Amino acid sequence: MLERIRIVLIGTSHPGNIGGVARAMHNMGLADLALVAPRCEVITQDSISRASGADHLLHQAKVHATLEDAVADCTLAVGASARSRTLPWPMLSPRELADRLPTECQAADARVALVFGREDSGLTNAELQRCHAHVHIPTNADFSSLNLAAAVQVLAYECRMSWLNQADGQADAPATVPSDDLATHAELERYFEHLERTLIGIDFHDPDQPRQLMARLRRLYLRARPERMEMNILRGILSATEKAANIKPPKP
Repeated sequence: MLERIRIVLIGTSHPGNIGGVARAMHNMGLADLALVAPRCEVITQDSISRASGADHLLHQAKVHATLEDAVADCTLAVGASARSRTLPWPMLSPRELADRLPTECQAADARVALVFGREDSGLTNAELQRCHAHVHIPTNADFSSLNLAAAVQVLAYECRMSWLNQADGQADAPATVPSDDLATHAELERYFEHLERTLIGIDFHDPDQPRQLMARLRRLYLRARPERMEMNILRGILSATEKAANIKPPKP
């Protein structure tokens, strides 16, 4: 289970924080680290020192230009959010997230991404809307800011406890078991692009006055957790709609 969990850091500005995250991950048995557009050098004396023996994770970390690239193969993406948003999204506590992991990680090709934002500003609304759910660490309201490595440590600990409970036979049987063939993040993104293009083409969606339409549709489909076959059906419907409305598909 732990091998199927990926820690994703976006726009990290201090190499020491990347090193601290590597140490927190290695402490709890996590090894898949992805960095999105880091704003600093990854391998430095400071990052290696903060990693305290987990610097192999720094050398193994994959660097991506975008969040979409970092989570393209993931079947579940959960964004760490410290504040409420204008459009409410499914919200989990760290313990609730951990309780879901044995089920989410059952399939051999399952991948779960835990996404963390910048030290100074966290995740943007657009990045959070690319996640199936958000996780919030219930800190002291009077002093809620967590160091990046500390936040990763909290979630990594809950991941490990869930794994240990599963190994000891203490985990509750899941109420629902996700399909072994869930759509990946990349497949969902292609669907959302197709959906928006079609809605614009039939004059249902005005990108100049979006009124959060696409954000609300994202929330709907991400909550539904569609399978690949269902995605194919939905995209077929969109293609038929484009054909009936004489909307020319974009050139490859």
